[in-house]
Amino acid sequence: MWLTDDEQRIWRDYLTMSARLQAAMNRQLQADCGLSLADYEVLVALEKQPGCAMNELGERLGWEQSRVSHQLRRMTDRALVARPGADDDRRVVTVQITAAGRKALAVAAPGHVALVRAVLFDEMSAAQAAAVGRWLAGAVRRLDQAH
Repeated sequence: MWLTDDEQRIWRDYLTMSARLQAAMNRQLQADCGLSLADYEVLVALEKQPGCAMNELGERLGWEQSRVSHQLRRMTDRALVARPGADDDRRVVTVQITAAGRKALAVAAPGHVALVRAVLFDEMSAAQAAAVGRWLAGAVRRLDQAH
């Protein structure tokens, strides 16, 4: 069964907004501090949960393990993260944000937050924000249940 015209319009607008927002965030981060959006996502995840296992980081980001591994290698080369072995099992690789990673995140966050706020939230009422929040939470829950 096909989407209705309204559903199709909403779906296409969502895809367009998502792609353009990702591109804008990448441009802003590169211009402000030389980070990619992927760098920023990893740093935010590690700031919230320092020393997490590499596979857990991949799950939190929704990335395939090969993408996580390649991204972490690039970030390790730039001293943004470190990957020491876990204390209790050397087969488990943990990931930690470094001092340079924390500094980069501190530089990046204000511009990133300003962009997201300007694009998504500045013209949204509290009622709209609540409705969008419920809609997104429901979609995430349904995706998690299907996975």
